[in-house]
Order: sequence, then C-alpha cells, then structure tokens
Amino acid sequence: MPLQSLVEYFNDRFGQEHRSSFRPFMLEEERISALFGPIKIGSVFSPIRLALKPAEIVGHVAKLKVSTHEVQHLYPGEIENLLANRPHQASDFESIINFDRLSRTVHMLNYLPLTHLEGSLFVEVDPRHILGVKQDHGAYFEEVIRQCGLETKNVVIVMAVNSHYARHYQELVNGLDNYRQRGYQIALKFDYVAQESQSLDLISKLSPNYISLSARHLDQVRDNALLEKLRDLKARVASAGGQMILQQIDRKKSEALARNTGFDLVQGNYYERPSASAFLPESSDSWVDAASV
Repeated sequence: MPLQSLVEYFNDRFGQEHRSSFRPFMLEEERISALFGPIKIGSVFSPIRLALKPAEIVGHVAKLKVSTHEVQHLYPGEIENLLANRPHQASDFESIINFDRLSRTVHMLNYLPLTHLEGSLFVEVDPRHILGVKQDHGAYFEEVIRQCGLETKNVVIVMAVNSHYARHYQELVNGLDNYRQRGYQIALKFDYVAQESQSLDLISKLSPNYISLSARHLDQVRDNALLEKLRDLKARVASAGGQMILQQIDRKKSEALARNTGFDLVQGNYYERPSASAFLPESSDSWVDAASV
C-alpha cells in the first residue's frame, strides 16, 4: 500500500477510536510524523551492527525526533463530544499508552524504506504502558505491523529496566511474555548490570533475546572487576540463547570494550563518523539518521 494511503488509513482509524476529526499523521518529504498536543514526533534510526563485523548491519534502533508544533483547535462538536464522554477521558496510564501507540505507528511507517535490509526494528515500550494494558499486549501494534505488510518476528520490543519498577517485575514479565507469544522478540535495556539479584532474576525469568547496556554509563563505572562481570553476564545471557548489545558507543575505548568482553552487537556514533567509512555496508541505498540511544 502506498505511504500516503497508509497515512490516510491510520488517520481514519485514529478518528474512529477517539471519535474525532483530528488527523495526527502527516506525510512530508517522504517522512511520516504525528502530532501529540503541542509536539510533533518523527523517527530517527540508528544501525545495530555485529561487534566483530561492524560493516554488517542487522537491525535499527528507532528513537523519537521531537519538535514543537502549533496546537490544533477542536471544533465545537468535538468539544461537546469530549464533555459528554468525560468519564472516558484518558488517565495518566492511558495517555502514556496512546503516546506509545502513536509513536510506534510513526516508527513503523518510517521504517518501511529500510525493510529490504531484512533486519530487526528495535522499538522501546514504556514500562507504564505494559503495566497499564491488562491483557493482549502487542495486539494493537500487531495490527499496525501487519497493515504495513510486515511481521512481528522482525520487531524487538525493548523495555528499559530500573529499580522504580522492582516490585512490579512479575507483572512486567507477564506483559512481555504476551508480546513474545505474538511473535515479537524481547530486549531488556539496562544502564549497567552488576551482580544485582533483582536484575539477574528478571533476566533468568524472561530469558530475553537481547540484553542492552550503555557504553556511556559503563565509562563512569569504577570497578576493577568490570570486565569479569561483563563476561559473566555475557555467559549467563548466552546460556539462555540471548545476545548482548553495547549501545551509545562514542569512543574507541568503548568499541574495544565491546570486543574484549564478547558483546555480540554494537551501536553508537563511533560507527557513524565521516571517518568511519570502513563500517559502511558495501552497498546501501537506504536513508538512515545516526542518533545516540
């Protein structure tokens, strides 16, 4: 289906779901963006590469590109409709869910020119979204994916892990398992995983396809046993069939760390520098914007 037709389809769907004539999705210069209140959201993609063969790209991380935009005003009839349905207006959780769904639809539409590369698309889901949806996690997004002519097996659901959600880990595991049952791959994103029992238990319970760490945060860690701990973590993840990703690589030091500790995949500005032509695929006619993640 042509891109403009997909934009019209998702605008119609949005209008039906929210009983509104507001059309958030727009196509400008072959890029899709969407309006959410006073902001305009688009997509930026950063390549995921093999650590030992960085010229080989195996996927892309989708991140939001945000700018301000003039708020569109409601028509009188829409205002009346909102007032009449006040009990159904979005809670904080529902607002997060709506924003997540809007942004992931934008990512899928913008990813279409890259699908010929046959890699995986990594899209982040807010933990509050997972907690706010009580069942059928991934069903809404699956419809978006299939409408775009793609499959869930090529999409990686990424969840950032932090201690704020520690007492909800089992609910998060259940939600992520629902995604997995629909064919999605799963990734857990940490700033740094030491020997924290809660984090290691979460990894053991979920057996994610990917564990992602941040090179920028590792640069700040002062631990003489860091290399050993990373190798132990790599062995734990590999034993469950998963892969390790080091993201936000900006310097040669971090690139060397990824290779020396056995990371499978890498991502970051280090590989996108003008002087890093050795990391470019032999042939590529796709557009990709590099971004830190």
